[in-house]
Amino acid sequence: MDPSIDYDGRRFHAAENSASGEVSQKTVFDYHQEGHIVWATYRGGSIAFGTLIATADAEGLLDMRYQHVNTAGALMTGVCETTPEVLPDGRLRLHERWRWTSGDQSEGTSTLEEIR
Repeated sequence: MDPSIDYDGRRFHAAENSASGEVSQKTVFDYHQEGHIVWATYRGGSIAFGTLIATADAEGLLDMRYQHVNTAGALMTGVCETTPEVLPDGRLRLHERWRWTSGDQSEGTSTLEEIR
């Protein structure tokens, strides 16, 4: 079953993030999708370059794995569960619960908003 949300061609930036997170409003995510497979590249702020891959369920919820190299040169990895919210203007807001699988292994939340 195809997901109800189509992420393909959407661009996001972080509106909010926990203190132990590394993305910021300067970090831009470019999303792509084929069927239930979603992926993105991201960079900006303290992120030199990153990628993520996810599967989307019928409601558009994402089960995600991410990895990036930060501007200090460290390779960081983590897991994330993302819940989409459709805003009144049709843009998406992504509510994320994440956990580092590298570094301090801390957990946090972030909110991404679609850029038009």
